[in-house]
Amino acid sequence: MKKLAFSFFLLTSLIRFGFAQKELVHARPASLGFDEAYINQKVDSIMQMGIDSLAFPGAQVLVAKNDTVIFHKAYGYHTYDNIQPVALNDLYDLASVTKITGPLPALMKLVDEGKLDLDEPFSNYWKPWRNRKDKKDLTLREILAHQAGLVPYIVFLNKVVRKNGKVKRRFVHDTSDKRYQGQVYDGLYINDRFERKMNRIINRSDVSDEKKYLYSGLTFLIFPSLIEQLTGTDYQTYLEENFYQPIGAHTLGYLPSSKKFENDMVPTEVDSLFRKSLVKGWVHDENAALKGSVSGNAGLFATADDLAKLMLLYQHYGNEDGKQLISAETVKEFTEVQYPENENRRGLGFDKPMLNNSELPLGEAYPSPLASPASFGHSGFTGTFVWADPEKKLTYIFLSNRVYPTRDHRKLYSLGIREAVQDVFYRAEEK
Repeated sequence: MKKLAFSFFLLTSLIRFGFAQKELVHARPASLGFDEAYINQKVDSIMQMGIDSLAFPGAQVLVAKNDTVIFHKAYGYHTYDNIQPVALNDLYDLASVTKITGPLPALMKLVDEGKLDLDEPFSNYWKPWRNRKDKKDLTLREILAHQAGLVPYIVFLNKVVRKNGKVKRRFVHDTSDKRYQGQVYDGLYINDRFERKMNRIINRSDVSDEKKYLYSGLTFLIFPSLIEQLTGTDYQTYLEENFYQPIGAHTLGYLPSSKKFENDMVPTEVDSLFRKSLVKGWVHDENAALKGSVSGNAGLFATADDLAKLMLLYQHYGNEDGKQLISAETVKEFTEVQYPENENRRGLGFDKPMLNNSELPLGEAYPSPLASPASFGHSGFTGTFVWADPEKKLTYIFLSNRVYPTRDHRKLYSLGIREAVQDVFYRAEEK
């Protein structure tokens, strides 16, 4: 009933305020000064090379200049059987792009409202850390910039699956009841107590004494609970009301299989260990799955269009049609490099170009060496990548399922496909 009520509330709100009607403006690249023939030839060639190299079975690219989409094209198929072509309105598992599209806008708004201070101990807000000697003084700034020395990742699946591959039934059931409400997959439900177990393990995890850049997604697993605690509002509802509805991003959200979308969902990996099936419409990341598929580290799904709407909001420093959903000052602070003296390129939650990026050849740069130092974005394990450049007014969305049929497919990285495609648009504007 709760899900039904939330869906009805969402639908009526979308209709009432007209958010569902919002569409991105499209125009041909040439109309905004881009070399259209160069773009088509180069991007088609790179994407075909990616498919031929088994970097991904299919993908799509969306690029906007200013507020106008100048390129949106799909390539390949959902899987290597070449049956279902990729469509422009397909839903993708965003993986770690969730970090900057889920908890991060909420954290920014809470900083705006004075409910969070970046430079106060995080333990002021997350009470379990107050008695942890190695964590009690860590600040939110250090945590979001991956400068806190936290463990990069914990495989919580080891607590659920035995060495013989069988699932521990005290944690996972085939049906839901009052103690097993979080849904992991079709016919798989997690014990509500398991989230507390995950939190305890995070709270007790090691912290390095050496403060240098070390990417960690651990706190993103607890951010949704923190956001609910500070706002008094359900995490998903808070995101919908404050960000997704105002920008008209109606497909951006968690648990797409529970919603009545007409969009097809692109599959990710054939999971032989836990879900014993092709994962489709459910979060690929196991840690997020064990959080009932709603987490801050992964779990969001979206179309390229709706993802572009949120990145455009960031590119405009929080402004949506004249209304500041997040203050410009806060967005600018979050999108600036925080610890360059420690050779850490990261912003707060956001990824940034390598510190010497403009001096590097394309094959060594991240992202395109032509991306401005003001630009920012994030990548995702499933093969997703988003980037906004407020200086050059370019927004770049790359969606793929490179983990199909297995995460061992890593050609997307070694071939530098996402950076190469992005680079085309910078060069096409210079021509």
